[in-house]
Amino acid sequence: MKPTIAFPFPHTGRLALLLAASSSISLTPLYAADGPEPGVNSPVAGEEAIKGSEVHTPPAEPKAEAKAEAPRAKPNDQMQAVLDQLTALGGKPVTELSPKDARKQPSPADAVKKVMEKNGVKADKSGKTDNVSIKLSTGSVDGRVYRPEGDGPFPVILYIHGGGWVLADLDTYDASAHALSKSVHALVISTDYRHAPEHKFPAAHEDVFGAYQWTLENAGKWSGDASRVAVVGESAGGNMAVALSMMAQDKGMQMPIHQVLVYPVATTAMDGESYRQHAQAAPLNAAMMKWFFDQTLSKVEDWKNHQINLLEAKTLAGLPPTTIITADIDPLRSDGEMLAKKLEADGVKVDYKNYEGVTHEFFGMGAVVGAAQDAMDFAAANLKAAFDGKDKSPAIGKQPPAVAE
Repeated sequence: MKPTIAFPFPHTGRLALLLAASSSISLTPLYAADGPEPGVNSPVAGEEAIKGSEVHTPPAEPKAEAKAEAPRAKPNDQMQAVLDQLTALGGKPVTELSPKDARKQPSPADAVKKVMEKNGVKADKSGKTDNVSIKLSTGSVDGRVYRPEGDGPFPVILYIHGGGWVLADLDTYDASAHALSKSVHALVISTDYRHAPEHKFPAAHEDVFGAYQWTLENAGKWSGDASRVAVVGESAGGNMAVALSMMAQDKGMQMPIHQVLVYPVATTAMDGESYRQHAQAAPLNAAMMKWFFDQTLSKVEDWKNHQINLLEAKTLAGLPPTTIITADIDPLRSDGEMLAKKLEADGVKVDYKNYEGVTHEFFGMGAVVGAAQDAMDFAAANLKAAFDGKDKSPAIGKQPPAVAE
């Protein structure tokens, strides 16, 4: 049964600017949840020090000061167990660290492994995995190919990991890519990309688009059917999945037949309802999103560039049918809601589902969080339907009617 979409997202100004100006609000890091109440609104030191990075302010001032609301929900027991374990790993707030040091912090994936050990759950090792070098015009990036059991040809998924354009790698999101390959019975190519602040926007977006072109040309080496390619991205990866589709459309080349966006970054405004409700949530909070944008964006105009600020695009018409998944306890929940609304308004078929009792990063936690397995099944069902209903003539992108500059 298709879920009903609701869009409650009043705008009350850029919360992140308020947070940056306030010394009374302090927030929790993405890869460490510490404080007296692990997992929800755990207070830590604020974002006064962004070491080794130049800070860039969004181009608009907030219209009115917005006060953070009380969280509307708490994690369920399974999600809380992961967050408690993340706290026990003892990481530091990334907003107090240089990007280099932030990358060394324990991740939610590390916490999941600990919970699996405690519960006696073993990782699924089915299928075959190959590490590859994806050669691009800008150099090479790491890739990983997940080939399911059985004979091809297999439909193909390009998977784009999250991490705010700054953190994480193929290993951090290995569980998501592996689960997609098994659940969809598809060849999954997981791509890395250049990270900020060493490589500012649009470097990562360019790499991901290059990886898509590489996938079309090389998927057949692993029995992949390059006429059936979808894209899946988490968080910043969800943002880049949409940008990839827009670039393919703009260049008049083969389009993905479906896109799955898991808690995607859709705007740099940081003023959605969920930013207020879960400003201090773990493992992602509002101050961290400001930190990620500051690391990634080098010019004022970048904050409104439609390739990263998707809601600034004049139209998203002609993009592939889209599945959007959000976590209820996540500052980015409203981003997903607003993106679903814009896509539908522009004539794109959207299937959107929000999962209660879970937080950002839950999607790849199916081994220990039931809602994550439900979300994976939801994404897999839509991907299978897209692959099964697609003929051997992929859609070719056309210049959109109007695109924001």
